[in-house]
Amino acid sequence: MGSYVPNTEQERQEMLNEIGYQSIDDLFVHIPAEMKVKDGLNIPSGLSEMEVRKALQKMAGENKVFDSIFRGAGAYKHFIPSVVNSVISKENLMTAYTPYQAEISQGILQSIFEYQTMISELTGMDASNASIYDGAAAAAEAIAMCRERKKKKALVSETVMPSVMETIKTYCFGNEMELVVVPGRDGLTDMKALESLLDSNTACVYIQHPNYYGNLEEAELIGELAHQAGAKYIMGVNPISLGVLKTPREYGADVAVGDGQPLGLPLSFGGPYLGFMTCVSGMTRKLPGRVVGETKDANGKIGYVLTLQAREQHIRREKASSNVCSNQALCALAVGTYLAAMGKEGIHSAAVQCMSKAHYMSDELDKIGLSRVDQGAFFHEFVTISGKPASQLLTALEDNGILGGYPLDEKRILWCCTEVNSKAEIDEVVRILKEVQ
Repeated sequence: MGSYVPNTEQERQEMLNEIGYQSIDDLFVHIPAEMKVKDGLNIPSGLSEMEVRKALQKMAGENKVFDSIFRGAGAYKHFIPSVVNSVISKENLMTAYTPYQAEISQGILQSIFEYQTMISELTGMDASNASIYDGAAAAAEAIAMCRERKKKKALVSETVMPSVMETIKTYCFGNEMELVVVPGRDGLTDMKALESLLDSNTACVYIQHPNYYGNLEEAELIGELAHQAGAKYIMGVNPISLGVLKTPREYGADVAVGDGQPLGLPLSFGGPYLGFMTCVSGMTRKLPGRVVGETKDANGKIGYVLTLQAREQHIRREKASSNVCSNQALCALAVGTYLAAMGKEGIHSAAVQCMSKAHYMSDELDKIGLSRVDQGAFFHEFVTISGKPASQLLTALEDNGILGGYPLDEKRILWCCTEVNSKAEIDEVVRILKEVQ
């Protein structure tokens, strides 16, 4: 088994001699002896490439992969055109390193610029940054960018995704913002509670539309209430839903965020994904991370550069408003390729199929006693309640190779349909559950 350090023993000794040391031990003599590992690490000996491959394949074989999936809750199985993997597999595009040197990074810079452009068009907003780690981080960063000297309170609806809420709590603790959770009612944000909590100290209001339970919030009215109180309005959105719903801009949002996973990224057992952030023009300079722009070089040819990046994130970190110093460039390239391949009509078609299939499934489940908890409008996720334990229903589906919805508690299940779920698959779920019921 070879060493991971490329230098030979002779080269290492020459380097030690050059700086006045005889051995590696001399180099680290300042470390107390009791802190050093004396008999080596208690780990197995190295394996050959073939042995490692076999071991990993055996481990991977223990994963259970479902062909039929009716679970969402933040990560969704969608159709991904073959061109997406073809493009992102090109070796000259596979680096996620931030392209500071524009003269040698035009390809990566243009791919990010095109991504920003399409995300801005999809959300109806004026500007987009390069990309954030995931949707939860994007939501938390959006709240942070709304913080002002005299406005440090963030109102967040109880109906947002739990993982997003936890991330927001962490960020608010770190930047000393007051987080106030707006109660939910009947699967939606409680409007009366929201009105009572809004005041002159409110920096922003954040909701998800559709929310965690799949329901469509009173998004336009929430935006009006936020603006009347002088607060910014942040919307977390499912990007596929924008194929049939109004854009965040049309709802009056100042900032729109979300997870780009539905746009050409596979489930991949939880990642990597990316978060997108867009905003109105007046807030562009507050965007964390970086913004790629189009310009012209000395010869008048189109070129791409890092137009905006907050330098304090790199050299004055104690005063930074954000800690985003890397980015999900490869994931952003996948999203950009997906959007280019699907186009406006493709996104609309996918959204229509998601919505229509979810409504069909909801109606069929209702016929066998799994009724919807909330009766308002929804996109492609919905919650049912049953007299039978959720675990019993989901186990019956798993025994038939189907991953059912996400269990919210002992009785409630959050279901999801996308364009990849066929009518036959939905009917099979209903048939199995009818027998269990």
